[in-house]
Amino acid sequence: MSQTILVTGGSGYIGSHTTIALLEKGFEVVIADNLSNSSIKAVQAIKTITNKPVSFEQIDLLDKQALDQIFDNYPIESVIHFAGLKAVGESVEDPLRYYNTNLVSTLNLLDSMQAHNVWNLVFSSSATVYGIPETVPIPETAKTSAINPYGQTKLMIENICRDVAASEKKWNINLLRYFNPAGAHSSGQIGEDPTGIPNNLLPYVMQVAIGELKELSIFGDDWDTPDGTGVRDYIHVEDLALGHLAALENLKNGAHEYNLGTGSGASVLEIVKTAEEVVGKAIPYKITKRRPGDIATSLADPSKANNELSWRADRNLKSMIIDAWKWQSENPKGFNTD
Repeated sequence: MSQTILVTGGSGYIGSHTTIALLEKGFEVVIADNLSNSSIKAVQAIKTITNKPVSFEQIDLLDKQALDQIFDNYPIESVIHFAGLKAVGESVEDPLRYYNTNLVSTLNLLDSMQAHNVWNLVFSSSATVYGIPETVPIPETAKTSAINPYGQTKLMIENICRDVAASEKKWNINLLRYFNPAGAHSSGQIGEDPTGIPNNLLPYVMQVAIGELKELSIFGDDWDTPDGTGVRDYIHVEDLALGHLAALENLKNGAHEYNLGTGSGASVLEIVKTAEEVVGKAIPYKITKRRPGDIATSLADPSKANNELSWRADRNLKSMIIDAWKWQSENPKGFNTD
């Protein structure tokens, strides 16, 4: 009998792609999502792509009773935890909401898991836990110092996981620090579907390319990088999904941190230039001032995940943009097609 995995936030961008990877590998999946930043259409797309059933429970993890009910109703053996608020700027404007949602939902989840004897957890953390890095590429041993409430919640949850793993030897926890997820499923049926103006660069570029937005804002062209624009480690969302699969299949006692990235970077202008090649037209942009808290370069040192999880990100920047454009051009308004 195949293992049943609870995926919290499983209809979101990374959660939905990971759910596809799990189903294709033969796992049973239960998605728990409150749909606050995702669409039920993602769940339908998952079923269409995989031709497999997936259980969906619309609950908020802040509702402890509803969460316990899921563990009562399904034979869950492991959890991949994506659910949470994720916009850096919004977290600065409304820190209480971020601390309450991200921390309390995780505390509820860990409590329910413990009560139901479920000890396997893969947690969706973030490279924001490194703050302003002292060295690049960044190894997992680098100093952590989040510089915004969103990053603080990720770091606090990592610490909570380390503490529970130290207190009870049954816990097996992998903490995945992703760099910059990008792209979409190669089918074009599922992709990043932000509400409002996108926080991430590639969907912003795609929405300008499709005509939904007038122009791209580039935050500073005076950074200490080859072309003056910020350099980031972009990872194809399908590679990232496979990283979760590898983390699930390589759980071991205690709590362990892994960077998920490629180890190589692309600048904002490189992304724009590659996107122009893919879509076949110019993408208008303007240079604006730097955003507070931004950094010049952020690159992963992914060697620990390469070695210990037998995982490697191998899709390149162009394939991310080709897949993102396929999703965007076939779904100009994302899942909001009505």
